[in-house]
Amino acid sequence: MSAGTYTPRPGAAPLPRMIAAQTALETRMLLRNGEQLLLTVIIPTLLLVLFSAVDVVDTGSGASVDFLAPGILALAVMSTAFTGQAIATGFERRYGVLKRLAASPLPRWALMTAKTLSVLVTEVLQIVLLTAIALALGWSPEGNPLSVLLLLVLGTAAFSGLGLLMAGTLKAEATLAAANLVFLLLLVGGGVIVPLDKFPDAAQSMLGLLPVSALSEGLRDVLQHGASMPWAQAGILAVWAVLGLGAAAKLFRWE
Repeated sequence: MSAGTYTPRPGAAPLPRMIAAQTALETRMLLRNGEQLLLTVIIPTLLLVLFSAVDVVDTGSGASVDFLAPGILALAVMSTAFTGQAIATGFERRYGVLKRLAASPLPRWALMTAKTLSVLVTEVLQIVLLTAIALALGWSPEGNPLSVLLLLVLGTAAFSGLGLLMAGTLKAEATLAAANLVFLLLLVGGGVIVPLDKFPDAAQSMLGLLPVSALSEGLRDVLQHGASMPWAQAGILAVWAVLGLGAAAKLFRWE
């Protein structure tokens, strides 16, 4: 028997394996949380089915689901990347989870990478589910899938930055209240269910600059009208992403 066969070899696992393990953990925690499931799955699904079946809001010509489906996809991204992530990260910060993880071999940037990957995994599950429901309701999407993918990625980056900024600067209770309030306000005034042209002219230009408005209108241009890449909406999302992620990286407090 050669020397050193049973010698311990302590040390951190390879970085990709650590990120993958943390991503799997974050995803399981998110999917097991009842409040998170309410925000990410149940509410978007109910809104899609209800407003597609009942003619409550005037969505213009064509089937209601053709207007609603892109907006609900935008809402799903917001619910996961912004609302859910802000609340979960805020309470992890309060209870010292982030502080302890920051002292582990997993670098802080890798922890945030794992959280982002967990958001992306959840969004894929959301989009598959909501797309299947919308198709069953008679949705007929058009447009270039690559344009849709780019908009979803930009929207995720924008909402993730804002969610992490809120979670890293406010107290957990304030984050819980603010994130849910913002979710409700953007649901009503972000062009998700109610078309922006139903609002006063003075408000339309301001509402159009919101990230959820840019994402829902951009997805609608592609999926409902078959337009090419809506660069104006993509530009708005890119600006929000840069500002949100930049501010979060600078101001995020781990304790």
